[in-house]
Amino acid sequence: MPRTDPEGHGPVRFGPPLPEDGLPVLPELTAVLAAAAARADAEPVGGGPALLEAACGYWERRGLATTPERVAAGPGAPALLLALTAALGGDVLVPRPCAAWWAPYARLLGRPVFHVATPAECGGVPDPYALLETVRRVRDEGGDPRLLVVSVADDPTATMAPPEAMHACVEAATGEGLYLVSDETWRDTLHAPRDTVRVSPAEMLPDRVTVVTDLAGALLPPGWPAAVARFPEGPNGTGLHARVLDILTALGARIAGPVAAAAAYALGEPLPVTTRVGAAVSLHARVAAALHGVLVRAGTFSLPPQAGRHVYADLAPLRTALTVHGVGDAQELEDFLAVRLGMPAPGGHRFGDELGALRVRLSTGPLLGRTDHERAECLTSPAPLELPHVQRALSHVKSVFDDLRDDAQRWEPPR
Repeated sequence: MPRTDPEGHGPVRFGPPLPEDGLPVLPELTAVLAAAAARADAEPVGGGPALLEAACGYWERRGLATTPERVAAGPGAPALLLALTAALGGDVLVPRPCAAWWAPYARLLGRPVFHVATPAECGGVPDPYALLETVRRVRDEGGDPRLLVVSVADDPTATMAPPEAMHACVEAATGEGLYLVSDETWRDTLHAPRDTVRVSPAEMLPDRVTVVTDLAGALLPPGWPAAVARFPEGPNGTGLHARVLDILTALGARIAGPVAAAAAYALGEPLPVTTRVGAAVSLHARVAAALHGVLVRAGTFSLPPQAGRHVYADLAPLRTALTVHGVGDAQELEDFLAVRLGMPAPGGHRFGDELGALRVRLSTGPLLGRTDHERAECLTSPAPLELPHVQRALSHVKSVFDDLRDDAQRWEPPR
């Protein structure tokens, strides 16, 4: 991952991608894509009828009644968020930390972005009191906060916002007249779905929330960019939908026809898709739990992962050892761990955390093996953590962090 230097390099160009699942593409998806490869006509801006109908069915199965005229599709969630930010205007508020791609698109439009602290128990939503104070301060300084972006299942922290935290956030945002965009990319990757209550802010505030879902979260490979947005009912939702389509048209942001066909198939959730999603989520949940255990036993701070394919850790307790290695901030930590671990290790500054904080997001995909055969074996094994290549990968991570823990204990000043 290229280094972020003061000039010429930044999160717009070099933000880390979504954590990939590292698994071979589902054969049924490949077949649908190949069958549509001969299409000569372009997919309409905002998505064709088949894709929009499939998106409606997807949300209806999750308790959000939807009609095609309230849906727009684009080549990835960033394009949709860019269009929404441009259409809504005003300043943007996001939790700290937040997904790496949220803030750059607002800055690209020249919109100020304000980070708001999250509750201790989760990421993805701002603490309501911190949100109210931030809005007050921004307005006192002449700003115009209008948009709040949140996530039910969070990247980078891999946590799930409990209903009470989401409700408090929505209540505070409503009182300040903010519009909400709910990024629900990771909602279908919950590690314990039967034990976790999923509540979308669109259920709490149906007339002021647009839901955005990037299909790379659970349904499509990241190399096939496709995302869908669900707009609220009423004239406000209708007007916003129209403005977003205008902006997508100006950008030429349409989904490739074969990818749209695969997206419609995946959103329909036939048995091959749901079976693969369930197996992949279970696999990554096991590996994430093992990775989290390694990090915690090495002395780092990390919330238990509840969703996605990643773990977020604070290495502040290892600062003395890292200082000896020339690591004093998140960018240096990123560079150091990427070399030591042999895998991407984006620092917390990519996600809006302070540069001086030693935080990092580690993904589980690189731990599944180096070849398609090894990764496919993980998917079918009843005990993937016992596979030799997975054991080797986890052992390597453990050795790197155990060395840092031992060094930190050795160099800790006497009390």
